[in-house]
Amino acid sequence: MADYDYDLFTIGAGSGGVRASRMAASHGAKVAVAEEYRVGGTCVIRGCVPKKLFVYASHVLEDIEDAEGFGWTVEGAKFDWKTLIANKDKEIDRLNGIYIRNLAGSDVEIIEDRAVIKDKHTIHLVNQNRDVTAKVILIATGATPNIHEVPGHELAITSNEAFHLDELPKRVVVAGGGYISVEFAGIFNGLGSDTTLVYRGDEILRGFDNDLRTHLHAEMAKKGVDIRTGVVFERIDKTDDGLAVTLNDGSVINTDAVMFAIGRNPNSKGLGLENAGVEVEPNGTIKVDAYSKTNVDNIYAVGDVTNRANLTPVAIREGAAFAETVFNNNPVAVDHSCIPTAV
Repeated sequence: MADYDYDLFTIGAGSGGVRASRMAASHGAKVAVAEEYRVGGTCVIRGCVPKKLFVYASHVLEDIEDAEGFGWTVEGAKFDWKTLIANKDKEIDRLNGIYIRNLAGSDVEIIEDRAVIKDKHTIHLVNQNRDVTAKVILIATGATPNIHEVPGHELAITSNEAFHLDELPKRVVVAGGGYISVEFAGIFNGLGSDTTLVYRGDEILRGFDNDLRTHLHAEMAKKGVDIRTGVVFERIDKTDDGLAVTLNDGSVINTDAVMFAIGRNPNSKGLGLENAGVEVEPNGTIKVDAYSKTNVDNIYAVGDVTNRANLTPVAIREGAAFAETVFNNNPVAVDHSCIPTAV
């Protein structure tokens, strides 16, 4: 039997990769995980957690307004964007530290580097310029935001950059109709930005209950969000005082920031998958079976990079099922048929 540096090498230290790595190590495997940015993945670093903090911040003004009805007098309340960003960063640093400690406590080696597959058992660490080998490779690299490649698209931001803006934009246009775009429209509006939501479909939140969709649309409009449906971007231009968004109905929206929240694609480019013969869909989805195995018998994938149900708890469950299947001789397939979603 061939000797390898590791029993399991995980590429990506998000929710799925961390759970799989820790559980595999608990079953006696020698495990390493490579992460080129920060441990914790999209949810912790640039997704659900900072977004929730922003949502809480955007609700405070309503709470202050309600307080008067309960006899409270609140004077001089003002909002400071830089304070919110700094405190958000502090919380993300704390969570990042917890993830690092949990991995280390499980005897998982963390390698801060970009990992590229050279062949079915060999991984190249780019910055360190060295190769390591593994009996099993797990890909858990998540997904990345889509960009609508219209003229001027490079002037726009995504959810990645929204958490690091130097200033709160006075005017913002959010493109998309899913819950990420709807939530960010609510956040910017609640913090005082003049907010427009642009969606190509006939109603926001496609796939959800129609009564909920129309009610939410009406309530957001009452709060001052300008919702434009049935239109798409034609171009984004820089102007003397910000940006100008031209829509396909001929209208122009002057704004300070444009945010694309139009879905996400599996983050599988540049991983060297072709070097091992791993099959990938045209949009980057890594094909896997019910046990998260690719067409290559020792290479697996979990989480958003497999584009099954792109939710943090699902990635965690897939990571756990993978570890049980491969390292505890207990085949577990995840049931994706009944996953609750809340708005």
